[in-house]
Order: sequence, then structure tokens, then C-alpha cells
Amino acid sequence: MFDLTPLYRSTVGFDRLARMLNEASAFDAPTYPPYNIEKLSDDEYRITMAVAGFAPEDIVVEVKGNSLTVAARKSEKQEQAGEFLHQGIASRAFERRFQLADHVQVLSAGMENGLLHVALKREVPEALKPRTIPVNGVEGPKVIEARKAA
Repeated sequence: MFDLTPLYRSTVGFDRLARMLNEASAFDAPTYPPYNIEKLSDDEYRITMAVAGFAPEDIVVEVKGNSLTVAARKSEKQEQAGEFLHQGIASRAFERRFQLADHVQVLSAGMENGLLHVALKREVPEALKPRTIPVNGVEGPKVIEARKAA
């Protein structure tokens, strides 16, 4: 556990980061379902989750603020044709949360071959992008009169 008290004394606005660090160290991350986070380019990412046994209508992808939640629950309507002698494909309900950085947008979500793909992109507003300010030539002081004072 980290003591973040010195951080609070010398910074402003980093309380959310400190809270996230405390929360991350406070619990063990769930391991189901397995997932990958890929960086496709400087501003594009993809989360891929193994969701074998779930249909697209069983999965809910929700964005609220800077939090992405992926949840799945098997519908009650699906019936089994027989009994399992061994069930290695888990299809239990789950809820997985991801904290998104500022300006990261969820573009789309789709399923293919038992994998859920969530496309993300960082779109920094133009006003927040770094910009170069041109430095113009500095003129010397303007002379009001050309003669010296007596």
C-alpha cells in the first residue's frame, strides 16, 4: 500500500489519480473473461474479450463518463439439449469495468468467432492540442526626440 499523503500536499487536481491507485491496490482483478488490450496506433486501441457461449444480444457495452463497462448474462430462454459430462466453456454472467483516459471515445463493438472487439480512439479536442506560438521580431524602444536633454 502506498502512502499518497505527500502527493496531496503539493499537487492540485490529481486526487482522481490517487484514488484510482488506492482502488487498484485494494482488490484483486477478476480473471474471467480473459481479455487483451491492444494499441493499434498512437491514438487507436482495441479491447478483445473471449466471450464464447454468449450471443450478441446477451452482451451489454456501456460508457458512462470515463468508465467502460462490458457485462453479459445468459438469457433465460436458452435451453440445453442434454446434460454436460464436462463443462469447460464457462458462460457465467460477468461484468468487467475499464477506466478510460480523458478524451478516449468508444467507436464500436462487434463479435467475431467468440471474441468481442471494442474499438477505442483518443480524440483530443483541437483547443487542447499543443500549438506553437510564433515569436515576432522585437523592436527596440522608440525614440521620441533625437536630441539629448540639456
